[in-house]
Amino acid sequence: MFAANEPQTKAAVSVAEMARMVGLSRARFYQLVGTTFPCPLYDVASRRPFYTEQLQGVCLDVRRRNCGVDGKPVLFYARRPMAVPAPGRKPRKAAAARDDRHANLIDGLKGLGLATVTAAQVAEAVKDLYPNGVPEAANGEVLRAVFLYLRRRNARDNVR
Repeated sequence: MFAANEPQTKAAVSVAEMARMVGLSRARFYQLVGTTFPCPLYDVASRRPFYTEQLQGVCLDVRRRNCGVDGKPVLFYARRPMAVPAPGRKPRKAAAARDDRHANLIDGLKGLGLATVTAAQVAEAVKDLYPNGVPEAANGEVLRAVFLYLRRRNARDNVR
């Protein structure tokens, strides 16, 4: 009777739950109420809006057919899947620490006009230029040396 991906209807649902059932945010659902989706009924005692089982079917049919209750076609965007980390896997912290080590150099190189420089390129340049480690006091000299290294490596007349 019901499709595998279509939610089952209940006797009555709130507007927020109806929005979830059709896969829209509550704000977007409210924008479409009255034109694309039918207006909810209101409880006399509590004045709360709700959708009966029949209205739920109409809303689900609108979403399925992409045609509103006013007869106009409607295009719905698919929701983005939520990024859920895989169970049992921990995020890599070593790579982030390695990138942070050269963050100042990358910022300086971008300021000098190398807008597409990557952390891997900077790490390779530092490794080639300073095999025994980067001198602490010479930040400007290190930036200059890495900049010239990358410019020479990326030169058009470089035949390597």
